[in-house]
Amino acid sequence: MDWDTTQNLYIEGDNLEVLKLLQKSYAGKIKMIYIDPPYNTGKDFVYKDNYKDNLKNYQEVTGQVDSEGNKLSTNSDSDGRFHSNWLSMMYPRLRLARNLLTDAGVIFMSIDDKEIANMVLLCEKIFGSANQIGVLPVIPNLGGRSDKYHFAICHEYAVVFAKDILKCKFNQIELSEQDRIKKKWKEDEKGWWKDAGTLQKGGGADTREERPNMYYPILVNRETEQIAFITDDEHKKIYDKENKIFNDAYVEELKKVYEHRGFAFILPTSNKNNSGGGIWRKGIKSAKKDIDDLVVKKLKNGVYRIHSKQRPELKDLHSLPSEKPKTLFYKPSYSTSSGTNSLKQILGDDQFPHPKSVELIRDFLEIGCADGIVLDFFSGSSTSAHSLFELNLEDNSKRKFIQVQLPEKTKKSSQAYKSGYSTIAEIGKERIRRVVKKIKEEHPIISKELDLGFKVFKLDSSNIKSWDGNPDNVETSLLDTVENIKPDRTEEDVLYEILLKSGLDLTLPIEERNIEEKKVFNIGLGSLFICLADNMTRKVAEGIGQWNDECNPEFCRVVFKDNGFSDVEKTNSVQTLKRYGIDEIKTI
Repeated sequence: MDWDTTQNLYIEGDNLEVLKLLQKSYAGKIKMIYIDPPYNTGKDFVYKDNYKDNLKNYQEVTGQVDSEGNKLSTNSDSDGRFHSNWLSMMYPRLRLARNLLTDAGVIFMSIDDKEIANMVLLCEKIFGSANQIGVLPVIPNLGGRSDKYHFAICHEYAVVFAKDILKCKFNQIELSEQDRIKKKWKEDEKGWWKDAGTLQKGGGADTREERPNMYYPILVNRETEQIAFITDDEHKKIYDKENKIFNDAYVEELKKVYEHRGFAFILPTSNKNNSGGGIWRKGIKSAKKDIDDLVVKKLKNGVYRIHSKQRPELKDLHSLPSEKPKTLFYKPSYSTSSGTNSLKQILGDDQFPHPKSVELIRDFLEIGCADGIVLDFFSGSSTSAHSLFELNLEDNSKRKFIQVQLPEKTKKSSQAYKSGYSTIAEIGKERIRRVVKKIKEEHPIISKELDLGFKVFKLDSSNIKSWDGNPDNVETSLLDTVENIKPDRTEEDVLYEILLKSGLDLTLPIEERNIEEKKVFNIGLGSLFICLADNMTRKVAEGIGQWNDECNPEFCRVVFKDNGFSDVEKTNSVQTLKRYGIDEIKTI
């Protein structure tokens, strides 16, 4: 969807191999990682790495084969490696994932009680114990789940680590309408506020002798209850700085004048002697400047009190009040049934077991990623992509996602298989498509400003033939060095492999032109040109040079297919490109 413009990626394949491939292009670029890895049940442990086969080790998983032909690896409680097998699966993935985070990046990991202790120790080793932000209980089932334990389990955990806790900044969570009412938030012409208590200073240095600049009267119009202040000249006469004395007689005369004009004349009282010798929390200049943040409270006995307004930390004028996230995550919408219902509304029926709540992941995203790329390399039914799209719609942000999912086959007895989804990856992709369709239908104008597309890639072996060191196959290997691109691969396949190996983003803009009837790709507005055609001539190089002048990039390199032209044409092409200031020319 929106292939040419989208910044979102969906990658099918072994997440360990995908993380390896992303190391160069995405190192230090991921703002937040969320993962919901498979819990260690000891059964159906499909993530068993076979390091001898890094292409099909998830397509043809080693181990037992069930009655439906699905290959599984049993990891029972009686196995001495019950925990070790699971941790050995997680360790390399987390190690590689850390490299992808920005210095201010953060990772959220959902986990249950079986591996929580080991998960924390593992993350302390990888991220450092000083970078642990929290181990947060999450309540997905308040009623509790009955099982073999003595307690009905109603919680899981979210383990949160930063790459560098000193650089990591969390965002606050916007309050719901119900919470705003409960916490007494109100709205005025400047935005949201709530009563922060009296402006009267209490405790500590709270007398006028100790802080004379904080002692002055505040006026309240008895008819309109509007706040006003005395003049600067009047304020100067209250306290004699040279003799360091208060002109109380003058204050009493001033009080009579203003009360005659219909104002209440309010002086701060001292907690020490309950007299008029206290102080305000703000000096008069600051109070005048922030007059909109002061509010009048009239007591039953007719006495006026001055209170200050607390303004929330807002991202913009249209934001709602927010608060720091608490260490206990509970909302009714975090429930497993809520996650299931959300998926049912999108896909119908029970297509995926126990999906995470959209609202839960949405809150994680709101806390950990105001903007940037979010990576989920156990993406399952793509709840994190669903949550990201909805949050971007709500706060008009530009978060982007990378979803990685093993194309694990669905069981033939499952509803998903009966509905036509042969793999879990198919469920995730279809969910994203339908979420996008729903957003576009319900928000036709706003959705035009959002990136609601995604590119899909599938992990495979290299497009370049590898050298076979078997002496019996020398002739074949030599021929492969001439025609070294696999015959079933397209130029686009090779193009994206070059991007990864060059450390370039897979979502960079790509433009295509025919130059001398040869297909030429321009990646990143002239930062890279690729032409993999045969029978090349220097005229193609001339066209690339002219195109480079149009783009005028700071840096440019060109990649050709090594056997795409003769030695003479290769030499001439190199010299032609150098005339245009392009010195980095490579062949594959």
